[in-house]
Amino acid sequence: MAVLTEPAQVDRRRRRSTWRRRDEATGYLFVAPAVIGALAFVVAPLVMVIWYSLHEWNVLAATFTFEGAANYERMLADTALHDSLIASAWFSLGVVVLNISLAMVLAVLLNQKLPATTFFRVLFFSPVVVSLVAWTIVWGFLLQVDGGINSALALVGIDGPNWLRGNVTAMIAVVVVQVFKNVGLNMILFLSALQSVPEEIQEAARIDGASAWRRFWSITVAMISPTILLVSILTVVGSLETFALIDVLTQGGPGNSTTVLVYFLYRQAFQFNEFGYASAIAVLLFVIVLALTLLQWQTRKRWVFHET
Repeated sequence: MAVLTEPAQVDRRRRRSTWRRRDEATGYLFVAPAVIGALAFVVAPLVMVIWYSLHEWNVLAATFTFEGAANYERMLADTALHDSLIASAWFSLGVVVLNISLAMVLAVLLNQKLPATTFFRVLFFSPVVVSLVAWTIVWGFLLQVDGGINSALALVGIDGPNWLRGNVTAMIAVVVVQVFKNVGLNMILFLSALQSVPEEIQEAARIDGASAWRRFWSITVAMISPTILLVSILTVVGSLETFALIDVLTQGGPGNSTTVLVYFLYRQAFQFNEFGYASAIAVLLFVIVLALTLLQWQTRKRWVFHET
C-alpha cells in the first residue's frame, strides 16, 4: 500500500474540502427557490398579519393606529365570533367524519375489482376537477324548496324542507356539498394505500380464522394508517379554510348558522373594512389550524403503523 507524502496528503484534503464546498453550494442552490418562496409567501405575510392585528386599520378612513392587544381583547367579548367558532366546529366535524368514512367505504368497494370499477372511479373523482363555483351553483338549485332534491322526495311522499333556510338543514346541506366535492380525492388516496397492503398477510389471517371485519380493522387499517393520518390532516385544514362554498350557497345564513371562521374574517375585512380586527381573526385561525395539525402529528405514534 502506497504511503502518501505530507504534501500529497495536504493536497488530497484540499481537494476534498473543495468538493465538499461545491456539494454544499449545489445543495443550497437547489433548496434556495423553496426557501425564498416560503420566506416571501408564508413567513413574511404571517409576520405582517400579526403586525396588522395590533392596529386599528380602516382603509376607507385611511387610518392605521397602533392599538396593542385591543383586537384580541375584542375577540374575547365578540359573541358573533363565538357563534362563528361553533359553526366552524360543527362544519369541520361533519366534513371530517363524513368525508373520511365515505372515502374509506368507496375505496374498499372499488378495491374489490367489481364490474365497471373504472367507470365508478371516474364518477366519484370527477367532482374534484369540476369548478367549485359551478358545483355549488348547481347544488344551490337542487337544494331550493322546489328544487331537484325535494322533487325527488315528493315522489315517495316526503315533504322536503327548505334546506338553505333552516339553521340545522343549512349546516347539513353545506357539509354534504363539501363532502361530495372532495371525497373523490381522499378515495383515490385510500385506494392507492389499499392496493399496497400485502395479500399474503391477509391470506395468513384468513387461514388462521380471522373474520373479514377483524382482518380489515387489525390489518388493513393498521397498514394504511399513514395515509389515514395524511388524509385527516388535509381534510381538517381544508374544512377550516372553506370559503367559496359558503359564500355562494348561503352567505353565512340563515342568521349566522353557517358563518364559519373564514367567512366571518372575510366580512370583517371586506364588508366592514376592519382589517386590523380581521388580521387578529386570521391569527386565531392560524393558531387553531397549527394546534390541530400538531395534535394529530403528536398522537400518530399511538396509532400509526411504523410509528409505534
